[in-house]
Amino acid sequence: METRSSKRKRLSNAKSVKSSQDHHHHHEDRISDLPDAVLHLVLCPLPIKSIAQTSILSKRWRNLWYSFPDLDFTTLEIITSGDDHHHPTDNVSTNVTNNGKTKRFQSLREAEIIDRVLTCRRVCHKRQSYSDIRVLRVCASLSFSMLNTLIRRATKFNVQELDIEVITNDYFNFPRCVIFSESLRVLKLKSRHPGFRLPPLMVLKGGFQSLVSLSLSQVMLHDQPSLVNLFSSSNSFPRLKKLCLEKCIGLKHLNVSCRFLEDLTLENCFHLEDLEICSPKLESLRVVDCFDSYSSSSWFRMDAPALRVIFWSYSTITETIVLENLNSLQDAFVGFFSLHGDLSATKLRSVSNFLSGISNSQSLTLESSCIEILSRNYHLGGFFQYPYLKLKSMEIQTDFNKHNLPGLATIFRNSPTVHTLIIKIENVHNDERRKWNRDLWESSGSGEEKYWESQSRAMSSFLHNLKVVKIHGFTECENDISFVKFLLKHGKVLQEMFLSIGVSRPRNSLERDKIKSQIRGFSRASYNAKILFQ
Repeated sequence: METRSSKRKRLSNAKSVKSSQDHHHHHEDRISDLPDAVLHLVLCPLPIKSIAQTSILSKRWRNLWYSFPDLDFTTLEIITSGDDHHHPTDNVSTNVTNNGKTKRFQSLREAEIIDRVLTCRRVCHKRQSYSDIRVLRVCASLSFSMLNTLIRRATKFNVQELDIEVITNDYFNFPRCVIFSESLRVLKLKSRHPGFRLPPLMVLKGGFQSLVSLSLSQVMLHDQPSLVNLFSSSNSFPRLKKLCLEKCIGLKHLNVSCRFLEDLTLENCFHLEDLEICSPKLESLRVVDCFDSYSSSSWFRMDAPALRVIFWSYSTITETIVLENLNSLQDAFVGFFSLHGDLSATKLRSVSNFLSGISNSQSLTLESSCIEILSRNYHLGGFFQYPYLKLKSMEIQTDFNKHNLPGLATIFRNSPTVHTLIIKIENVHNDERRKWNRDLWESSGSGEEKYWESQSRAMSSFLHNLKVVKIHGFTECENDISFVKFLLKHGKVLQEMFLSIGVSRPRNSLERDKIKSQIRGFSRASYNAKILFQ
């Protein structure tokens, strides 16, 4: 029979064993037991300094730092004081950029830190097999030799994504070691100053066999102004899906016909004279501030049956424009730049060809420059060879003065199926805008209202399908109110009229409320039409 003392002793021992087990369980490092790939995902959102600091925890974590696949050095910021013999990432603090809009270029001291980190990985690479780099991102001021060293080391680590934004003390040549890299999938190379040169086309052709995305900025092409044979050869860029060329100084001739290209962006290529695009899988095209304004023989041709989005802004009107097979187009944004106000007959024909070529779009945005061109030359006709029979949503940017009414009417006549119209009024301080005065307006009649009434029959299809109207920057002036009254009077299926009042000539609240009341009192063709003010 168990005595009381032996029972107390047994229970005490059992309690001690349980406490010891709980203590051991409490101090068990389960995080360190996770696979490297999982820990890499956990650390990925952190700045690179914080990731490096985990290497002091244990040997396990030191090896984890040396094998970390994504090295984003754009978060580094040096503190000048400190001992140079510390860990490669000592004396470094994080720096947050302003939504990517402003970037701070790293100093030479920081470039040395980057070099030391890569050196440590190289030493580790001799002992381990998992130190390849997936992403290397650098924004720095580098010497020419250091830049080449950095890129060579990155390719030796089988880098898959290389993103370098650099300032150098001289023009530098495009690093040839990346041309024949079998691991590289994404390459972004941007030079802020002074720029970089491409090697001869014979060197470039046949390279980049694994590249999926290419972005080049500030390329000096004065000695080789033609890239016709670079992106058109079947041996070049066989897997390329995304291409971005920005500030290609001296580029005059470009042909893009990569078989698998899906996304193409051209920006600030203001020496460009001719552009030909023939890519069967191209889905998105963005062209901003391109083409030579002084060229008399510029042209643009495109055949893209899979194109879904086109963004064409502030680019010079070329002498010839041919758009073919844009049958899949959904969204179009169009704006032109004209060096002189009056356009030649050939350039007006180019505008007509462009607007007709995008006639299959379902959503259309037109910059104010388009409205001005259509209004100034409306009497010549021929701008819309084909009506926009698939168009459902339209956005127009305009200053809405009386000179632009013909252009607006031309667009509305050729958009019979639109159900949502968005107008963004610009330049609201224009002196030509007359304040609304209902008494004077009704006694003498408004020229704007008379013009819209004269267009009501030609615009009948447009007016009988329009359901939603949104006017941003509404100024409560004659131009705006005449148009609103016209839409309310003839919009048979109109459901909502949204008027967002912009910055206009000062009105007191009583006067503004009076105008709102008068607008609500306008006759409406649709009993369901609601007027909302903001």
